[in-house]
Amino acid sequence: MLDVSRIYYEAAAAELPRGKEVLARFPGATLVEVETHNRIPELYGDESNVNRWVRIKQEALVLGVKKSLSARPNGRSADFIAPSTANGCAMACAYCYVPRHKGYSNPITVFANIDKILGYVQRHAARQGVKPAGNECDPLAWVYDIGENSDCSVDALLSDNVRDLVELFRWIPTAKASFATKYVNRDLLDWDPQGRTRVRFSLMPQADAKLLDIRTSPIAERIAAIDDFVAAGYEVHVNFSPVVVRDGWLEAWAELFGQLDAGIGAAAKQQLACEVIFLTHNRDLHEVNLGWHPKAEELLWRPELQQPKRSQNGSWNVRYRTGSKGAYVQALTGLIAERIPYCRVRYAF
Repeated sequence: MLDVSRIYYEAAAAELPRGKEVLARFPGATLVEVETHNRIPELYGDESNVNRWVRIKQEALVLGVKKSLSARPNGRSADFIAPSTANGCAMACAYCYVPRHKGYSNPITVFANIDKILGYVQRHAARQGVKPAGNECDPLAWVYDIGENSDCSVDALLSDNVRDLVELFRWIPTAKASFATKYVNRDLLDWDPQGRTRVRFSLMPQADAKLLDIRTSPIAERIAAIDDFVAAGYEVHVNFSPVVVRDGWLEAWAELFGQLDAGIGAAAKQQLACEVIFLTHNRDLHEVNLGWHPKAEELLWRPELQQPKRSQNGSWNVRYRTGSKGAYVQALTGLIAERIPYCRVRYAF
C-alpha cells in the first residue's frame, strides 16, 4: 500500500511530537521542506502527474499543520464533519472527488498538530450537550465523521492520529466517531473503542470494484472483517456506494447482498444499517481519468443516463437523470428489503 520514499514537510509540523514520530517511521525517505502543505507544485495541479498517478500515492507523503479547525454541520452520514487529521489517500478509486480539488495527484497529508485537533473536538462535543432527539445519523449520540477527506484505516498506517481520536471518543458519552473505509486494517481491532466509533465498510459488486476501487481491499475481505470489528467493540455499518447503473446492475447487487448475508453473523446483523449513494461524477475528473484509467470511464461517464448538477462549491457534476434516478433508488432499496431485511437504510440518494 505504501512505500514512502519522499516526504514534503512544513518546518512547524516537523517540530511537533507527532511530526517527529511520522518522520522516524521513514528514516530512509528524502525530506523536502515546503512553505505550506497544500501548495506543492510538483504534486498538485501538474497535468504530467497523471502518468504517475498511483506511484505518487504510494511513494509521496506530506506532513503539515492543520491551520483552520472547525466542525461543519452535515446531517446525513454524521451530525458534524470533524477537523481533518489527514487528507488525500493512497488508494486510487476512479470516482473519488478529492482529485477534483487537489489537482492531478492527492497523496496523503498527515497533520501533526493532533493535540489541537483533539482539544477542539472535545470542546465542541461538550458544547453540544445531550442530543435532544434522534435523527438519521444516530438515535442518541452526536456523530462526528473523522475521515471525510481520507481513509482512516490507511491513515493509521502512517501515524497514531486516528487511534487518538478513537480513544478520545471512548470517553465522550454524548458523541461517537464515524468513518467510511475501503481498506481492512486489523490493527484497529486492538483499540477497544467501546462502541463509540462507527466503521462504515464501503461495498459494491466485486466486478465494479475490480475496475473502480483501485488499490483497495477486496470486497470479500471487507465483508469477512465485519464480524471481527463488531466483536472488537465497533459499531459497524455498510455503505453501498457508489451505485453505478450498468447492464445487469441489479443482479450484481443482489449477488452482493447474498454474499453479505452469508458472510456475517447474528451480532453484526442485529446492529447493521446502511447508506445508499448513487454515483455523482465530474467532467474534470472524467478528463483526468482518461489519462490514467480510461476503462473506468466506460462505466462512470454515461451522458445518455446523466444530467448536469451544480455542486455546493459551484462546480458542475453529473448524476443520473431526475425521474430515472428515483426509480433506481426505489429498485435498490426494495432489493435490500427483500434480501437483507435486517439492514436498516439510514438514507438513500
